[in-house]
Amino acid sequence: MPETFVLITGACHGGWSWRPVAEHLRSAGHRVLTPTLPGLADGDDPRKHSLADVVDFVVDLVERDDLQDVTLVGHSWGGYPLTGAAHRLAPRLRKLVYWSAFVPAAGVPLLGEVPPHYAEMFKQVAAASGNNSVLFPYEVFTSAFMQDADESLQRLVHGLLTPQPMQYFTETVTPVDPAALGVPASYVASADDLALPPGEWGWTPRFPQRLGDVPVIEAPGGHESQFTRPAELAAALLKA
Repeated sequence: MPETFVLITGACHGGWSWRPVAEHLRSAGHRVLTPTLPGLADGDDPRKHSLADVVDFVVDLVERDDLQDVTLVGHSWGGYPLTGAAHRLAPRLRKLVYWSAFVPAAGVPLLGEVPPHYAEMFKQVAAASGNNSVLFPYEVFTSAFMQDADESLQRLVHGLLTPQPMQYFTETVTPVDPAALGVPASYVASADDLALPPGEWGWTPRFPQRLGDVPVIEAPGGHESQFTRPAELAAALLKA
């Protein structure tokens, strides 16, 4: 049965980053929307928007097109706008899918969910940016986010990244309780994802547990497997 997917990007990415996965989902007969969120389009002023604006944008996108039976997918930081929008879109939703994504806790921004050395790095990069934005240093991106790709692809993707508004890492959203919301939720984790180190700060088990301890669906590849393993990631999203 055809589904409607709205794919929400991680930090520093635009809708372009979902293209390889979206094509696989469309080939399987599904409708797929891959929006570029406010503040993340090429040339956007990263000081202009708040996290609440991003949530409003996702809600407006779904309501404007009168989308029904929607599967919302969030990658990495995209778990924050996904969660914020879910409260307001519940009657229109089929399910929520978090892929190697943050599942927000009450009053905790993304900056409080990452290892201290990451939080300090983000603060330093934002302070030096001149416009309160963060772009992952190339060395960090290639060693932890895209270590499973060859250098040419690493350089291509890193060169396309857009500076992330720092306030998106310091502002919060209200947590979601899928059972109370009446919308099923799933968690997909990439097997070789090193963007968060395994253990205390890892993606699993802490984030799936916040959804009611849902099963974790494993997909091959690292944090950027939308580029390196798009067919397998698309299959995992459909399985979720």
